[in-house]
Amino acid sequence: MCFLYIAQAHQVPHSLSVAVELARSRPDIAVEVAATSRSVLGYARMLADQLGPAAIGWRLLGPAALRALHGSDGVPPKLPMLAANAPVLARYDVIVAPERTTAMLRAFGVRARLVYTQHGAGDRGGVFEARLADFDLVFSAGPKMRDRMVSEGLVAADHCAVVGYPKFDLVDQLAAPAPKLFETTRPTVLYNPHFLRRLSSWPLWGRRVLEAFAGQDRYNLIFAPHLRLFGGRSPARVPELRPFLDLPGLHIDLGGSAAAIDMTYTRMADVYVGDASSQVYEFLRTPRPCLFLNPQGTDWRGQESYRHWSYGPVLDRADDVIAAIDMARATHTRYVAVQRAGFALTFGEVERASRRGAEAIAGLCAAGPRGTAHMA
Repeated sequence: MCFLYIAQAHQVPHSLSVAVELARSRPDIAVEVAATSRSVLGYARMLADQLGPAAIGWRLLGPAALRALHGSDGVPPKLPMLAANAPVLARYDVIVAPERTTAMLRAFGVRARLVYTQHGAGDRGGVFEARLADFDLVFSAGPKMRDRMVSEGLVAADHCAVVGYPKFDLVDQLAAPAPKLFETTRPTVLYNPHFLRRLSSWPLWGRRVLEAFAGQDRYNLIFAPHLRLFGGRSPARVPELRPFLDLPGLHIDLGGSAAAIDMTYTRMADVYVGDASSQVYEFLRTPRPCLFLNPQGTDWRGQESYRHWSYGPVLDRADDVIAAIDMARATHTRYVAVQRAGFALTFGEVERASRRGAEAIAGLCAAGPRGTAHMA
């Protein structure tokens, strides 16, 4: 069995603890972790070592020539790497992946059973797509995603396993104390824009948000967008960020550190500011004030893809972000109940997600080769 990582490192915590649990609980199943990037494989191995002993094999996928084509985030192009490694991957009985591009292995003749673990539990409609049908088993953190996938005919109910959120298991076991990012003790705001331009607040409002924080002394700001927004580049290499690099109350992380991946920022922030990112649900493991930015003027009410915008005020004008944050904090009690309900619907049973995931995959293995009967 192969746990496959062909994208950036932020996807690793969504399935690695399942690999560790499976290797420990089922010694009859050979578990390997494979990645197309040396840095991603190293990150996965470091986390596994921290989680404790487990019989896992490690494989860096070639060819080296394709890895030399990687962009600034250190990850080579996914489709060429899948095509090049199809003969190797075809040797596995089961391939477990946190992203949907792996479904393209079907086009390359790979008949292994495919498992999609997801790498987030947000509301965005783009993740609900036809490629889900190419997977033999699809994880859902809770009933929200399962019901939507099944009702839209994307996944058969018996091909979906509600397991919880394995990333929480990993974070709970490995989380370090919050780092000291600021000299002054103030409420800390996390600004976490999405990477897709049509959904993100960054292209239209992002600089104005940073300017608003630069011009006040009541809040500290962590600017940690989805790492695909800037490709994990150093902030110093992004011209529009240079005016904000040395400000004492502003910390910028474009995905270059583990803290941008392992919930460090969502755990330590007092207020969340964002748009379409699923990280809001990780933040809401502890209910706290949220503010959502709507520069596109989206008519969001009643749309399932914007369910999370009911967890705090929605700002339609960028005139005064600081005042809007003040309002979000002052009115937070109005949103606590809906935040708790949304979190429960999204994640279901939180404890032991990695074990449930491992059991679901073991059940798939017991069903035999692909094309035989599936899960009960």
